[in-house]
Amino acid sequence: MKAYMTNGTTDFLLKLNDKHPKLHFYLMTNPSSTLAYYEGHVKNVFASGRAYDVLLRTGDLLENGFVIMNNIPVTEEGRPVFEESFKNRQHKVDVMPGFQAFRLLKPHKGNIYVVLTQWARKSDFDHWKNSEQFADAHKKSVKPPAYFADRPFLTSYHMYNPDEEQ
Repeated sequence: MKAYMTNGTTDFLLKLNDKHPKLHFYLMTNPSSTLAYYEGHVKNVFASGRAYDVLLRTGDLLENGFVIMNNIPVTEEGRPVFEESFKNRQHKVDVMPGFQAFRLLKPHKGNIYVVLTQWARKSDFDHWKNSEQFADAHKKSVKPPAYFADRPFLTSYHMYNPDEEQ
């Protein structure tokens, strides 16, 4: 399965539904941007966007919720080790209250993998982040894994709600 995302203005991205009625776009917003995301066995319809292979998938993305994306730069030679570590994960996040969906996205271009999780509310993510299960799943060594090409960074979004002022 493939996943695609692009950033743009909310007004522009809302028009994607009219332009591509057979695709289901998930719109996500934060104070500085709006993101459109879709997945499936289809081609990329974005003129400028990012394409990924969906390596791991749990749950279904929903129209409401809070999305956190952990953007992880991985070295070329570290990709197999990184991917294998996720395939062997213990799925502790999947059973947390408020958990909705998980995706491990491998980039078609570049080296930044995306670990996407969707939660019912931001407070559910915060509960996970402060839990013993999180600490156990993210046991930190003294230094970052050798396969990190750079420091990971987080982006967060709320699913777009037309009834809320953006």
